[in-house]
This record gives sequence, C-alpha cells and structure tokens, in this order.
Amino acid sequence: MRTICVDDEPLIMELIVSMCRELPRLGEVQGFTDPRKAVAYAADHPVDVALLDMDMAGLSGIETAKLLRAQNPNMAILFLTGYRQYAVDAFEVHASGYLLKPVSRDRLAAEVAYALDRVAQDRSEPHVRVRTFGEFDILVDGTPVVFPRAKAKELLAYLVDRQGAAVTRAEVFSALWEEGNYDRSKQKYLDVIIRSLRDTLSRFGVEDILQMQSGNLRVCPEKLDCDLYRFLAGEAATKNAYRGEYMSAYAWAALTEAELTQSK
Repeated sequence: MRTICVDDEPLIMELIVSMCRELPRLGEVQGFTDPRKAVAYAADHPVDVALLDMDMAGLSGIETAKLLRAQNPNMAILFLTGYRQYAVDAFEVHASGYLLKPVSRDRLAAEVAYALDRVAQDRSEPHVRVRTFGEFDILVDGTPVVFPRAKAKELLAYLVDRQGAAVTRAEVFSALWEEGNYDRSKQKYLDVIIRSLRDTLSRFGVEDILQMQSGNLRVCPEKLDCDLYRFLAGEAATKNAYRGEYMSAYAWAALTEAELTQSK
C-alpha cells in the first residue's frame, strides 16, 4: 500500500503525513507540496491512496486528481479543503472522501477506512473478465469459459478485437478463414460456429455480451473487463503489464499487436 499527501502549505502537508503514518492500512506515506511532483512520483511508484488539497498553486486538486486517475482508475482519492463549495467538484471525479480542514485524526481514520473498503469492493473479481495479452481467455466470475469449438472462441476474440464495432458474417469469414470463398456451405458452417458461441455464452449466463442485429455481430464492451480496453483508455498499470504479445494464437491479431506495441 502506498499513499501520497499533497498540499502546497508545508505545515499542513507535514501534519497530514504525520496523521496518515499513524494509520497502518496506508502503508508507505509520501508528502508533496508541488502537485506536479506528486503526479510524476505516482507515474513511477503505483499509488493506492491520494489525499489532495483542493486549492493549490500550479494544479488544483481536481486537476491533480484527473492526472492521477489516468494513471490508476482504482486509486482512492480524498480531498482536504477549508471550503464546502468544492464538494460538488469532488464528486465529479468520483472522490472517495471529502474532509473539511482542520482535519481531526478520528475523522481522517474513518474516511480512510471507508475509502479503502470501497476500493477493495471495486477491485473484486469482475463478472466477465477478458484477457487478450498473450493468449485469449474469458472468465466468468473467475471461472474460465471452455469452448467446445475452437472457432467459436476465435470468433469471440475477433469481436473483442473490434471493440464493439458491428461486423458482417462475410467480414468474420474473411478474418477467421483467410482462404476460400464465402459460399453457401461456408455460410452454413459459420452459422454453426455462431450458434455454438451463443450456446456457450448462454451456458455461463453471459449471452448478453453478444449482440446480433440484421445479420451483424458485435460484443458489448461496457459489459467486459478487458485488458485491451483498459490499455486503450490509457490505464498506466495495464500499459506496463503489456509485454508485446496480443492474442498470439490468431494471425489476424497481428495488426492490433503492432499498434499496441507502438503506442506503449
């Protein structure tokens, strides 16, 4: 656990750091009077909790929170301020807490405990997790989904790669079968693959992640916790986790792999 305290008033910053170091759950605590230095520190040292003054020179607390959120969306952020009118702004960046100065030890301890408990709940296993770095896998409540047909699994992987864009059956066939004409027999075989995919997702109770309309197929990205989508959203921890391999079993994934490697 790593915590940062940011306040451009040195005495207040030192006081908050001192109180935080009395709370064992906060682990290592670092203090900063310059919010830009705090953001730079967090880029190299994963931070779990940030206590931010709201009104600071250089960067406001809200601006600092947004930069920290870009690095770690799961970070618990608590604002400390002498002004009640900033509460609405704090909620806009999904703050975990809002403390009015002067801050008491008991109040700080209570807000920190609440924030950490909420973060722990948010970090619990998502209902549908999709892994694309390395091999492709999908897990439902932590259980890997087993596909009776390998092509059904590849079809889902391809739809995940398309990031929610609708694709036609002809586009699917062209990607999954690089050779051959999309004739009547191939259409029937693709229908079997699609049916197998839908049956598998239904068996695991997640058939709603797949949509079919007017013959087109797409996944619903908002229903997936996917490393690819976290990477594209700029999540620093996920970018650091990427090792240059993306859905390595599928030739069609090479283009996205190259894009990810280049943008890391």
